[in-house]
Amino acid sequence: MKTKLTSALLAGTFLTLPALAHERAVDFPDTPDGRVVLAADLHTHSVFSDGEVWPSLRAAEAHRDGLEFMAVTEHLEHQPHKADIPHPDRNRSYEIASEKASKAEYDDLMIINGAEVTRGPPHGHINAIFLKDANALLVDDPKDAMKAARAQGAFVFLNHPNWLPQSPDGIARLTDYHKDLIKEGLLQGLEVINGTLDGHSEHALQIALDNHLTVLGTSDIHGLVDWTHNAGTGGHRPMTLVLSKDRSQAAFKQALLDGNTVAWSHNDLLGREDNMKAFVGGCLSLVPEAFDGKYTVLNVDIVNACPIDFTLINMSDETFQNTGDAVYAKRESRTPVAVRMKGIEADIALKFEVANAQVGFRTPLVMELRSLIPAGEK
Repeated sequence: MKTKLTSALLAGTFLTLPALAHERAVDFPDTPDGRVVLAADLHTHSVFSDGEVWPSLRAAEAHRDGLEFMAVTEHLEHQPHKADIPHPDRNRSYEIASEKASKAEYDDLMIINGAEVTRGPPHGHINAIFLKDANALLVDDPKDAMKAARAQGAFVFLNHPNWLPQSPDGIARLTDYHKDLIKEGLLQGLEVINGTLDGHSEHALQIALDNHLTVLGTSDIHGLVDWTHNAGTGGHRPMTLVLSKDRSQAAFKQALLDGNTVAWSHNDLLGREDNMKAFVGGCLSLVPEAFDGKYTVLNVDIVNACPIDFTLINMSDETFQNTGDAVYAKRESRTPVAVRMKGIEADIALKFEVANAQVGFRTPLVMELRSLIPAGEK
């Protein structure tokens, strides 16, 4: 009897493994205009700078998390493990991570070579990705490093502008040096979410929008993703969601350059309004039932196809029979609302403020969801 019970328990355990793996690996529907949503983490560290894990583990974590792109961005100058792990070639971490992805056949994951140019103010910490040779950025003048990155066709972004050692009041600001980099085409993006800080910056979002910089969310991971972000037990690393024409690296890079991104951490989303509408429009939809012929209250499911919980505030003329105006649409689920309609109508449109999707400084997204109403029985 004990053997049978043990076998049954083990079978039940194995049966749940695919479900748990699926829950950890994020997946997103296409946007209504047909673009794919690519999950990316463009700021990571290993023991080859100030991280705590080997680069191959970074690739394995990224695969488990469902990332399609991960950049290896070791500090070029900050090398606390140098005595134990001397490495004159600053591309070595990328090579190890790439070898792991290749040998393990992580076919859906692309590893990107990058580096973090780490200097004092006013330069601060700036990442360059899509590098051919990170060693070329290890020069005396940080601005020359930015020029070397541009010469390699890199995408360059400013890290954690609200980091307290740089900004004691926690408010992100651009220095004149950074403004000059933008004017000279040497800086294309800005972190608005950084996992090491465990927070996000509405000020950085507005700076990005005002200066036409790409909005980015990154983990800046140093330790284990599982320990830092509870990955695999309901949590996830912060990341950038890239709205791309297709899944190729060329299309991914072009989408970054075009600013077609949304930053994601916990259940918070930050991004440009057009990108946010496209992304949320792929996540949320209305599925109404037919009118029953007796009442004008219509049963509607708000379907959330994404691994993100949405907090919706009803701004429609119509009110709900079964709940108030605040609706919590849980991840990958259906939330029923009973809508008091004006009459027997052919379609339905509900207007919501998406409280956890910011499109400007303390400015939530407002969007409309529409659907045809199926004909009832005659």
